[in-house]
Amino acid sequence: VLPSVLAVRHAKRHLARWMRPRRARLSPLFWPSRAMIVPQPLGVVGIVVPWNYPLYLAVGPLVGALAAGNRVMLKISEYTPNFGRVFAEQCLHYLGDDVVGVVNGGPEQAAEFVRLPFDHLLFTGSTQIGRQVMAAAADNLTPVTLELGGKCPVLVAQDANMRCAARRILQAKMTNAGQTCVAPDYVLVEESAKDALISAMKDIAQTSLSAPGAIPACIITEKHCQRLHALLETAEEDNKVEWLIPPGHGRDMGLALVDNPPLDGPLMQEEIFGPVLPVIGVRSFNDAIDFVRCRPHPLAVYAFTNDAKKIHAVHTDILCGGLVINDCALHVVQDALPFGGVRSSGIGQYRGVYGFETFSKLKPVFIQSRVSPTDWLLGPSSKLKARLTDWLIRWGR
Repeated sequence: VLPSVLAVRHAKRHLARWMRPRRARLSPLFWPSRAMIVPQPLGVVGIVVPWNYPLYLAVGPLVGALAAGNRVMLKISEYTPNFGRVFAEQCLHYLGDDVVGVVNGGPEQAAEFVRLPFDHLLFTGSTQIGRQVMAAAADNLTPVTLELGGKCPVLVAQDANMRCAARRILQAKMTNAGQTCVAPDYVLVEESAKDALISAMKDIAQTSLSAPGAIPACIITEKHCQRLHALLETAEEDNKVEWLIPPGHGRDMGLALVDNPPLDGPLMQEEIFGPVLPVIGVRSFNDAIDFVRCRPHPLAVYAFTNDAKKIHAVHTDILCGGLVINDCALHVVQDALPFGGVRSSGIGQYRGVYGFETFSKLKPVFIQSRVSPTDWLLGPSSKLKARLTDWLIRWGR
């Protein structure tokens, strides 16, 4: 609720400035002409909302699309039918179905939804489904913004505060039971600090995450539970699994730590999207960077270190959707920052002014003056015109 409200307030506070036509700098060659960039609504925007954060991932892009002056249609996940019903009622009551239309239904309705000729389509979900959405949108040449998944790594250097790192990693991992696209997927820690980090994680899990009133690690459906247990099976055979928080009743899965799982196994090949955390020892922080660079570009990277050289190396050597130093996932709720992935982790970005621009056509406007130096280019050529043209080109640099 909080980031949804903050997104609305941020847009209301800054929208007048975002809408204002922007002066564009021209080469002196074209003076005294003028140019500007004018934001213009695209038309109708389609938004496909996932089940894990149905309110925030509906309101976030909706704010940007409405701020840009568009009409919007949203497809709500079939896994959140109660939310979908209430959200549709509220949108109808406060905005009207001529401004925002909410569609509820299953996979068949979703498939039809993404085939509609929207002026822009935003999808949040898995990389696999994202490919299908992009293919469907291509039939109408609909531009897409895809917020996808991937394995978000955590890099922990030996100089980091291990207890602080453990607390922030587990807090981000256990939010919504790890069912978050930017949740820490696995941890790469220098071997000299690995035991200290795991010890801190065990202590925090016992004292904080297992305390009375702690939020259970509830998985969305039994099908998703079975998928997570299947990922753990190969690691359990090698006795690499340790339950920091034991499983509870029903779909309360607890929290499992996996020590050095096989790198070619499904646990390190698939996005986990649940309360399972592999911890892998590496010889050095540079090895951790190389490990990440050899894999698909992640949606987010988290690095725990106080060494300026290591921070700079992460900045420059890893291409990713977002980077957080000494914490996890908090970049997502910053309306002053764009949110988006790279290739398999996403296409395009939104949030704040970046969402306004994503859902706008930034139209270039050139206004010619009554007298223009380019008028000399017309008509028969002459030595004088050639010299003048050469002088204008040199001066225009």
